[in-house]
Amino acid sequence: MGNDISDNVWQADLQNGCYKNPILFSDYSDPDVIRVCNDYYMVASSFNYMPGLPVLYSKDLVNWKVISYVVDKLPFPDYDRPEYGKGVWAPSIRFHDGKFWVFFATPDEGIFMSVTTDPHKGWEPLTHVKKTKGWIDPCPFWDDDGNAYLVSAFAKSRIGFKSILHLSRMKPDGTCLLDEGVHIFDGSVKHPTIEGPKMYKRNGYYYIFAPAGGVKTGWQTVLRSKNIYGPYEDRIVMHQGKTDINGPHQGGWVDTQTGEHWFIHFQDREAYGRIVHLQPMVWVDDWPVIGKDNDNSGTGEPVNVYKKPDVGAVFPVQVPETSDDFDNNVLGLQWQWNANPREKWYSLRERQGYLRLYTLNNSNETGMLYYAPNILTQLFQAPEFTASAELEFSPEKTGDRAGLVILGDEYMYLAIERSEEGNRIVCTYGSPSDDGYTEKVVASHTAETGKVIFRVDVRKEAVCSFSYSFDGENFAKIGDEFKATPGRWVGARLGIFAMNPYADSAGFADFDSVTVSKIK
Repeated sequence: MGNDISDNVWQADLQNGCYKNPILFSDYSDPDVIRVCNDYYMVASSFNYMPGLPVLYSKDLVNWKVISYVVDKLPFPDYDRPEYGKGVWAPSIRFHDGKFWVFFATPDEGIFMSVTTDPHKGWEPLTHVKKTKGWIDPCPFWDDDGNAYLVSAFAKSRIGFKSILHLSRMKPDGTCLLDEGVHIFDGSVKHPTIEGPKMYKRNGYYYIFAPAGGVKTGWQTVLRSKNIYGPYEDRIVMHQGKTDINGPHQGGWVDTQTGEHWFIHFQDREAYGRIVHLQPMVWVDDWPVIGKDNDNSGTGEPVNVYKKPDVGAVFPVQVPETSDDFDNNVLGLQWQWNANPREKWYSLRERQGYLRLYTLNNSNETGMLYYAPNILTQLFQAPEFTASAELEFSPEKTGDRAGLVILGDEYMYLAIERSEEGNRIVCTYGSPSDDGYTEKVVASHTAETGKVIFRVDVRKEAVCSFSYSFDGENFAKIGDEFKATPGRWVGARLGIFAMNPYADSAGFADFDSVTVSKIK
């Protein structure tokens, strides 16, 4: 399904020469951005969701779409099941020596790298740059003299300390580090929890852009030095100030082909995740000032509406895909699985124009949906929207089910299920407990047929209400309102699934479409 402008659930381009923040009302956490000639590329964290590490493309820094993923699957068996909060953390992207380079860390396995000459066409297999635990947020830097470096941070949960930035020498081909490196900045007093470093060079200064103070309550710090190893001066260049844009947190600096400077960062919006903002940036006395400096202090505040970047031309509105009619033989780039994907989970070829999800045994002891690796999910893309899934249910065994879910630390799903008495519609709530997770059926109705449309309306503050229909015209509400919750380091997600919590089954559900639209 293509995106008609009138159908866009969120559109940052105001089409009057201005844009509004966020440019992406979506959980593209820890963004980094570069320009190559007249093209802009952005990467973001993806944690346990696969394929992982999305690459987004834009011509004007306002209108974006996903063009590829760097990681098909992570090469560790632990990621064959959902490892919430683990996986791909805080990538960086650079263009060097005619190639695009992406570096990222997994908090328990180390630092990885991949390259390509064309991000539209895919990425080379991962190189394991350093096997380690607790090294996070890596960013490569190639100096004018041919030496290469990697700046990184540390995760206290894995290594016992934080608020330290670290610099290592790196082989110029990015395949390994040449030393254990040194600590170059301690932010524990003035910039606690400093992390996410991005290194640049300008006018003889080495700069490190790094957020500090915590995701929800912090600020954007910039360090500078004439020596790459420091000592570094520090300055807060953007803070929340009097705005409602908390953080503002981690991101990247980019310049335009016309000489303007901009900064992309995220804001934590609880169930909506870490949504992406674009800020103007200027240089004053070789210090960057990000956002709007209302008191001439050198520290800016985020803007809500601003003039679009001057990129020399005007480009059409473009937003990430959401809806899918499954007419292609590959999944749309809006979709990610809960874990490393397996071919046996689905088919786009068994029935043309449909996505077939198989009711496989949920391969965990509890049978809870939360632990299922084969949930197919996508990000929220707006503060309010309606999502519907049209499917035909073909069960084989009792316990077979398929449906629509809003997934976070708490979750609710609407499914058609084969019971001993026949098919029924069930609305189920899942939540954490002392023993892991528990599920409770909050409502159930007899299913008139195996062909059904499930719908969820997501309203302000991520309040969700579910309904279903057998004819596409008359929808019956089911269950109570459910307030979506964030997951571990991520926002809530919209998902579809088929499974059996009790047994191996040859049942399936054919999804005709998933439609995401403006709420009525």
